[in-house]
Amino acid sequence: MDHLNLAYSLAGAFVGFLVGLTGVGGGSLMAPVLILLFHREAAVAVGTDLWFACITKSFGGFVHHRHGSPDWKIVRRLALGSLPAAALTVWWLATYHHGHLQSKVLLDLLGAMLLLTAGLMLLRHQIVRPLRRARVVLDPVIHRMRFGQLLVTVVGGAMIGALVTLTSIGAGALVAVMLALVYPLRLDAKKIVGTDIIHAIPLTLVAGLGQAWLGNVDGWLLASLLLGSIPGIVAGSYLAGRIADRLVRYALAAMLVVSAVKMIGA
Repeated sequence: MDHLNLAYSLAGAFVGFLVGLTGVGGGSLMAPVLILLFHREAAVAVGTDLWFACITKSFGGFVHHRHGSPDWKIVRRLALGSLPAAALTVWWLATYHHGHLQSKVLLDLLGAMLLLTAGLMLLRHQIVRPLRRARVVLDPVIHRMRFGQLLVTVVGGAMIGALVTLTSIGAGALVAVMLALVYPLRLDAKKIVGTDIIHAIPLTLVAGLGQAWLGNVDGWLLASLLLGSIPGIVAGSYLAGRIADRLVRYALAAMLVVSAVKMIGA
C-alpha cells in the first residue's frame, strides 16, 4: 500500500465515530478491524494502531487539559512505570523476537486483551459503584495508604505499558478501571477520563516510536485511517448523549468478544 485508501478511511471514520460517541473503543477496535477485515499483518496493525491512538487522543487530551480534568500527579505516576516498560518491551522485541511476536502468539494475546476489555466495559460500573458509596468509610484508610497507592500505580502503569506496546490495547479501559479502584476518593468520573487520555498520549507515542523503529508502522495506512477518524470523532461527539450509551457499550463489547474468539481461533 503506497497511497490513500478510501476503505481504510471509512474504517477510521467508523472507529472514530464510536470513540466520539462513547469515549472508548479506539485501540480495542482498530487492530481487530485491520487484522480481521483487511487481513493486515498483526504486527503492522498493532504498530499503526499505536500511532492512530496517539494522534487521535492528542485532540481529546487538549480539550481535557483546557477544562482542567486530568490529575497530573497521577499521570506522572503512571508514566513513571509505563514509559520505561514500553521502551524495555521494544528492546525485548528487537533483541529476542526480530521486532515482533510470532503471528499466532500475538493473535492469542490480542484476543485475551479484547476479552478483558469487553469484560471491563460491561462490569466497570458494578466494580466501581460500591467504592463510590464507601467514600466516608475508606477515607482514613486511603489516607494511610498513600505509598501503597504510589507503588500500585507505578507497577500497574508498567504492566499496562508493556501490554499496550505489544497489542496497542489497554491504554483506555485497563487504566480507567485501575484508577477507579486505587483512587476511589480522589478521582471522579471526569478526572478518570481526563487522566486516562493524557497518560495514553506519551505512552502510545513511546510505543509507536518503538514500533516504527522495528518497522511495524505503515504510514499510508495511518494517513488513510486518520482521514476518516477525525470527522468521525466530531460526528460521534456531536451525537453523544443522544443515543443510549448502554446499548452502544453492549454492542461494542459483543464486537470485541466476537473479534477475540476469531483471533484466538485463527
